Amino acid sequence: MMTETAIREVEQFLFREARLLDEGRFHEWLDLFTGDAEYRMTARPNRYPRASKAIAMLDRQGYVEDDPAVWDALALFDETKETLAARVARLDTGMAWAEDPPSRTRHFISNIEIEPGERSAELRVRCNYLVYRSRGETEQDFYIGLRQDVLRRADASWQIASRMLLLDQNVLLAKNLSIFF
Repeated sequence: MMTETAIREVEQFLFREARLLDEGRFHEWLDLFTGDAEYRMTARPNRYPRASKAIAMLDRQGYVEDDPAVWDALALFDETKETLAARVARLDTGMAWAEDPPSRTRHFISNIEIEPGERSAELRVRCNYLVYRSRGETEQDFYIGLRQDVLRRADASWQIASRMLLLDQNVLLAKNLSIFF
């Protein structure tokens, strides 16, 4: 059982991280990651339950009993801290056309659940996210899904050792995925 103090500490860490992203403070955001961090996003597949009468399938493998989170599916992005740093550095050059003018984002985090991690200095954190992005005069996008993080204690603070994002949409209407989640 996690203590109220630990829960509040993790919530405040996640809320601060969201604020850094929304304020475009990407170098400070990068400092929240461990050197060996993983950062990956996949999308949910569209599959029919076995009880579905909506479609008759010749191949019974097309059915599933439930809709599990498919973390090993084809990734929309599969990053390390090094590749995240390269993306941030590119934003600094003024040559990142997908972000000129820059996106405005608002990150919402909810339904935060915390449990012990595999190591004593780690926590597994699960939450829902909604990211609103607007750019220019007419571009507006919403990204909604599930996020699973592994936070690792580093000195007196937490760092993100792993972030796995499962996007609920499997068809993106956005022109690009140039923002951070």
